[in-house]
Amino acid sequence: MATFEHSDTLKRLPRQYFTYLAEKTDQIKAQKEDVIDLGIGNPDLPTPKFIVDELKEAADDLANDRYGPDRGFDYLREAVAEYYLREYGVSLDPQSEVAVLHGSKAGIVEISQCLLNQGDTVLLPNPSYPDYLSGIALADAKIAELPLLAENNFLPRYDLINAETAAQAKLMFLNYPNNPTSAVATPEFFADTVAFAQKNELCVAHDFAYGTIGFDEEKPLSFLQIPGAKETGVEFFTLSKSHNMAGWRMGFAVGNASVIEGINLMQDHTGCGFYGGIQRAAAKALTGDQTSVRELTAVYERRRDLFLAELEATGLEIHKPKGSFYVWIKAPGEFTSEGFMDFLANEARVLVAPGDGFGTLGEGYVRIGLSQSDERLLEAAQRIAQLAPFNAPVSEKVLSY
Repeated sequence: MATFEHSDTLKRLPRQYFTYLAEKTDQIKAQKEDVIDLGIGNPDLPTPKFIVDELKEAADDLANDRYGPDRGFDYLREAVAEYYLREYGVSLDPQSEVAVLHGSKAGIVEISQCLLNQGDTVLLPNPSYPDYLSGIALADAKIAELPLLAENNFLPRYDLINAETAAQAKLMFLNYPNNPTSAVATPEFFADTVAFAQKNELCVAHDFAYGTIGFDEEKPLSFLQIPGAKETGVEFFTLSKSHNMAGWRMGFAVGNASVIEGINLMQDHTGCGFYGGIQRAAAKALTGDQTSVRELTAVYERRRDLFLAELEATGLEIHKPKGSFYVWIKAPGEFTSEGFMDFLANEARVLVAPGDGFGTLGEGYVRIGLSQSDERLLEAAQRIAQLAPFNAPVSEKVLSY
């Protein structure tokens, strides 16, 4: 059988971190019993019944068996606009300022290809969600990093960006509540972001995947709530986390009309519409009772508190999550990220995500997901706590920096 060489475009793609993590997780689970997987970010609770019921009813509508509009039905884009007006006080034109996506990841990958040419500069947080890299690589663009450091609450400092680099940049990714650090944005930071984007004529791509998950009675900010934001960028929202609809693959991009048109144009060529039944269910999720969304956030906050309370006496340096459903933990002593992951897998049978997969500044951290039951999270925390004090093996000390 012939072996055909892949294109240069495919060769530019980075290692797919989550594929690697899934493969390593499967290997560990095959070797050990009763492994608790906290490395994933996959919601564990069911989709609310009223949304599922809407899909069931829509499946009996023969009109949904046919091709729908490539850009989604009007009623769904109108539901998105209604949601943003109700939840954030943001007015959107359903026709020109809303794009329907096969999950927000699709738009996150596509926006680089829509706005960047070969050699263009994109500002990328470090650490950050690894799949931003995919679209950047496909566009053959170059990265200028935005360090996210604990001493600045994992918010980038625009005053530290080289003026020439800022002027050259055409696109900037942000993500709050943040994956992996669980930090949240402030109104002042987003206002600075708008001013920075206006000064340097760049587009802001704000990933709002965890937009409904804010703790301690603080509702996360939409970037579009800030005056001038809609003129300077777009925001990606998904029903995966807010309504436990990860497998449904339904997301949206909202904001600047020229960017939305670019994303829609890309999808005109790469997609072929969305199943009408899921669109109807998504519209119901957005316009229906949001009690389940608030209840879900309360579940994650309870899990956060339960997990952290059990680890309080371990001496681990933990950044208390203000949003998302992740916990960002500093690897103790001389452990590397991978070393601490392996240590917890072998000694506690608890799987975590090594922080170096999110960028070089993620080295020395691990990410823990709260998408397990209270009982399993408590068990995982107890297993970890029993290992304290944590001592890195000699081989780990050699690998540390």
